[in-house]
Order: sequence, then structure tokens, then C-alpha cells
Amino acid sequence: MNKHFLGDTTVLTGRSLRHIARSPDTIITTAIMPIAFMLLFVYVFGGAIQTGSDKYVNYLLPGILLITIASGISYTAFRLFLDLQGGIFERFQSMPIARSSVLWAHVLTSLVANLISLVVVVLVALLMGFRSGAGVLGWLAVAGILVLFTLALTWIAVIPGLTAKSVDGASAFAYPLIFLPFISSAFVPTDTMPGPVRAFAEHQPVTSIVNAVRDLFTQQPVDSDIWTALAWCVGILVVAYLFANVSYRRKIS
Repeated sequence: MNKHFLGDTTVLTGRSLRHIARSPDTIITTAIMPIAFMLLFVYVFGGAIQTGSDKYVNYLLPGILLITIASGISYTAFRLFLDLQGGIFERFQSMPIARSSVLWAHVLTSLVANLISLVVVVLVALLMGFRSGAGVLGWLAVAGILVLFTLALTWIAVIPGLTAKSVDGASAFAYPLIFLPFISSAFVPTDTMPGPVRAFAEHQPVTSIVNAVRDLFTQQPVDSDIWTALAWCVGILVVAYLFANVSYRRKIS
């Protein structure tokens, strides 16, 4: 690893964060759709959905947080694609910087931007009546899971950002990820679903992550869901990281 990796990554991350600071509508846009879903489901459909929770917003929020992340990572692919098309990568290659710092700068920028969006969504949920009895450790555990999930999806986003042929292609991959929570335990218990749908919902990553976050929020005993959630996050992160780096090496070779 280049000895200047940390310094180069810090400088390039600062560059990317300044771009976001100049266009805060990116973060606002990322948060708007999840907030709209939360308002719709709580105030329109919430009365008809039986979850066993005293407040539907308490049941709903973990899934909304994952949708927020899935919405936000599409901008990583978008920004990466624009840098490639604008010749920024060629300019960086002519400079004595760590090659991997270019990708890590985009990934860390995504992490910061998504954390801000998540805070905005949680604040809106609090205004809507969300309450959690979780202590500091519980909130830190939730934050850790969400950070891992963000990193995993962001490295997935790097791949189309490097390989897409158009701006639309770079960001369109996020749509299936945004709708994956709808076929999970995010909005309704999985035992209310038909057989094949239930089987898929119970064995896809979003359900275990949502269940783990929900248990932490409600101070329920954390069972195997948290280990399954961590395994999914780490597994996706490792595989996506490897594929992203292969794509990057091919792009700059």
C-alpha cells in the first residue's frame, strides 16, 4: 500500500465533500423519498397494518433507514461516472498519489453523506412519534450495522460507476436495492405473506438487518438475526470490494 494512502485519501475525500457542500440538494433528495414513504405508510396505510407494535412508525423505521441508504449510494456511482468522463482519473494517474485512494475517497464521501441523510430521517421519525428505549450501546450497535450496510452497498455502487456506459446506467442499478425492503419484514411481518414470497423475504439480507435493528431499538433480546445481518453485510462488502477493485484496475490499465 502506498505510504501516502491516508493523506491522499483525506485530501480527495475533502474534495468530494466540498462538491456535496456546494450542492446540498443531493442529501435533501436522498432523504425526501424515504421520508415520503414513511409519511405514506404511517398516515395512510398504518391503520390497516397489524404488526403488534404500539406505534407503526417504530416498526417501520428500520426499513426506511435501509431505503435511505439504498437511495443515497446511487449518487456514488453518479459522481464516479462523472469523474471518469471528465478525465479526472487520468489527471490523478499522472500524479504521485495512491491509486486506491481515488475509490476510497468516493466511498468515504458516500458514508458521510448517507449518515447525514439517516440523521435527517430519524429526526423526522421522532417528530412523527418514534420512540426507542435503547441505550447508548444499543444506538451504537444500530449505527455500526448501518455503517457496514452503507459500505457494502457503496462498494456495489462503485462497480457500475466504473463500468456504465451512460449516466442513467450508472445510477439505475440502485432501484432494485431501493425496492428490496418491500419484500422483507420492513413493512409487514413475513408470516402474512404467501408461501414463495415469504420464503424469499425470510432469506434475503434486508429482513435479518431490519429485524436486528428493530430488536435493538425495542430492547428485545438480540437473537441470531444480528449475526446473520453482520454476515450478510461483511460478505457483500468483501465481494463488492474485490469486484470493484478488479473493475478499477481494468479501467486504469
